[in-house]
Amino acid sequence: MLGDGFGNIFKIPELKRRILYTLGLLIVYRVGVHVPTPGIDAVALASFFAQAKGTLLGLFDMFSGGALERLSVFALGIMPYISASIILQLLTVTIPHLERLSKEGEQGRKKITQYTRYGTILLSVIQGFGISIGLEKMASPGGAPVVIFPGWAFRLMTVMTLTAGTAFIMWLGEQITERGIGNGISLIIFAGIVARMPTATGNTFRLLSTGEMGLFAVLILAVLMVLVIAFIIYMEQGQRRISVQYAKRVVGRKMYGGQSTHLPLKVNTSGVIPPIFASSIIMFPATLASFFAVPWMQRVAGAMRPGNIAYETLYIGFIFFFCYFYTAITFNPADVADNMKKQGGYIPGIRPGKRTADYIDRVLTRITLGGAIYVSAVCVLPSVLMTKFNVPFYFGGTALLIVVGVAIDTIQQIESHMLTRHYEGFLKKGGARMKGRF
Repeated sequence: MLGDGFGNIFKIPELKRRILYTLGLLIVYRVGVHVPTPGIDAVALASFFAQAKGTLLGLFDMFSGGALERLSVFALGIMPYISASIILQLLTVTIPHLERLSKEGEQGRKKITQYTRYGTILLSVIQGFGISIGLEKMASPGGAPVVIFPGWAFRLMTVMTLTAGTAFIMWLGEQITERGIGNGISLIIFAGIVARMPTATGNTFRLLSTGEMGLFAVLILAVLMVLVIAFIIYMEQGQRRISVQYAKRVVGRKMYGGQSTHLPLKVNTSGVIPPIFASSIIMFPATLASFFAVPWMQRVAGAMRPGNIAYETLYIGFIFFFCYFYTAITFNPADVADNMKKQGGYIPGIRPGKRTADYIDRVLTRITLGGAIYVSAVCVLPSVLMTKFNVPFYFGGTALLIVVGVAIDTIQQIESHMLTRHYEGFLKKGGARMKGRF
């Protein structure tokens, strides 16, 4: 039973330690979100962000877990790290040196991780400086300046504070991945989104009590979220299974092989990576544009609002790109076909070797198209529909996809620890086990 599954967690000392360690670091992250950056008028800043709900700044604030609205030391969030990861992965495909490093095993991955950290610091410095300049030009609707004492001292202090905050979040994510239950960066984003749910729910009920939102609209919104969550869970467990047959072989006096199995190909191999990467790319230039009073930059910032056709078109385009790109770098059909051939396996009706690799690639390309359509629909359609209900917070399909996807990943990680120690997982005996995302 489900309760028994949770109870078994505390019977495994290592798993209990990992979960408590993860929760402890997430609490540290949430405490840091409330530590303000020096030199800011908190009241004026809150008034400014009250006008930015539903805009790109509101979306950025969602990913930072509310840190941007308070301009805390974690205001940049984990987005610089994600942006640096995107850049390194793109460069790995084009620069031979990075490509060689990616194939050198653990040492090569450590070197690429080090480059990613350097890139994170560089992007944090650039974004921190841009935000400090923009803050000096910001004011509340009443005209009160957001920055108390503008100047180079404030700019340097802001750059150092925000860069140190992002570096610390990056360290927290790596520690959760290594010593916790895994998926450190995803869990940090997950914690930021979930932490804002009680406030968002309270605001919705407040609008309902004042008559600004109708009961029918709230019910439709709740039903829509339930349906989207159910759809996400269904699709995330979706697989295309390719039958694989292993030939019989004799080793000494024993015969091995001859069994039939399958090669599972997930509909959404890339998980929550595409919407996170797509949001990161769109938010970086558009957020900087919104800070400067230059007419053409203001037009760009205005066009890059969730719900606008330009924003949604770019968003869908980037989601499709990263669905295919991330699948290509995490799943190599040629390597799978080669390993299958070495072990005496083959796909019925398909010749081993290059023909098998081509067949797997063709199937993977088709199901990735379905996965990209599914991710785009979940991320864009609920967002567009929610704007019609005048929802007082940004909680579109992207947030739902991240929350549900990371929750599935986390349950998978915990269940794998339990199953390796012969404990029943979270699902009933005899039922299907939770499938991994990668």
